[in-house]
Amino acid sequence: MSDDVKEIFAPASTPPGSPGPPAPPAPAALAAKVRTLAPSMTRSMQRVAEAVASDPAACAALTVTGLAELTGTSEATVVRTARILGYPGYRDLRLALAGLAAHQQSGRAPSVTADIAVDDPLPDVVAKLAYDEQQTLADTAAGLDMAQLGAAVAALAGARRIDIYGVGASGLVAQDLTQKLLRIGLIAHAHSDPHLAVTNAVQLRAKDVAIAITHSGSTGDVIEPLRVAFDHGATTIAITGRPDGPVSQYADHVLTTSTARESELRPAAMSSRTSQLLVVDCLFIGVAQRTYESAAPALSASYEALAHRHRIGGPSR
Repeated sequence: MSDDVKEIFAPASTPPGSPGPPAPPAPAALAAKVRTLAPSMTRSMQRVAEAVASDPAACAALTVTGLAELTGTSEATVVRTARILGYPGYRDLRLALAGLAAHQQSGRAPSVTADIAVDDPLPDVVAKLAYDEQQTLADTAAGLDMAQLGAAVAALAGARRIDIYGVGASGLVAQDLTQKLLRIGLIAHAHSDPHLAVTNAVQLRAKDVAIAITHSGSTGDVIEPLRVAFDHGATTIAITGRPDGPVSQYADHVLTTSTARESELRPAAMSSRTSQLLVVDCLFIGVAQRTYESAAPALSASYEALAHRHRIGGPSR
C-alpha cells in the first residue's frame, strides 16, 4: 500500500483542545446524503455511492477491498467516498449500511418509484409526485445539521436587518421567507435583482444577516451579494443542495437541502423548492419561538390588519 493510500486510510486527526469531529449520519440519513452529494462527486466516487444506495445489504457484507472490486474503483476511493458522506472510515459506513438495510427490510424505507413518464395516467402522476415529495422532505429533515440550524435561528432572531437572495424558483422561496419574517416584526427584504442585491449588501454590518438560497450552490447572482455581505461583517447563511459548492465559501452557516430525482418532466428547480420551503419553515418557527413575546403580538396584528382589509372590501382609495 502506497504512502498516499495509507494517509487516506489513517483516521483524521483532531487538534488538542478542539471539539471532536461531528457524529456520522444516522442510517436513515445515508440515502439522503448519497442523493444530495453524489452529483458533485467524481465519477469513481459516484459508482461507490450508487452501489451502497442501491443495495446497502450486499455492500454491508463487503470489505473495503470487495466494494472497490465491485465498483471498479480503488480502496482509497471507497474510503474517500465514506468520508464525503460523513463517516470517519469505511467501518462506520458499513454499520450505517447494515442499519439502512434493516430499515428497508422492515418496510420503513420503501424503494424508489419510477420516473414520471409522458403516458402516465394522472393517478400514477399524483402517486409518484406524492412519494417523491415525501421522500424529499424526509431526506432534508434527516440531513439537516441541527447545530447549524440552531445557529442560523439565533442569528435571525437577533438581527437588525435580514437580506435574502434567490433567483428563479429559489426567488419564490426567498419571498416566502421574507413575508413570514415580516409578519413577526422582523425587518426583511427579498432580492431577485442581482444589482439591487449587491447594492443592499454593501450596507450590511455585523448585526445583520444575509441568506442565499441556491440549489446548485453555484448561482453567481446569489453568491456575489452573499460575498459582499460576508466581507462587510454580516452573518451569512446558505440554503443549498450542494454544501460543497462555491456559495459555502461565504456562508457562516450552511443548511443542506435534498432533492427528488430530476426527470424530463420534473426539473431540479421544481423538486428543490419543496426541501427549501421545509428549511424556511424550520427557520421561521425557530425564530418565532425565540422571539415569542414580540412575535406573537406582531403576528396577531398582521392577521387583524388583513382581516380588516377583507371586511371593508379592499384598501380605500
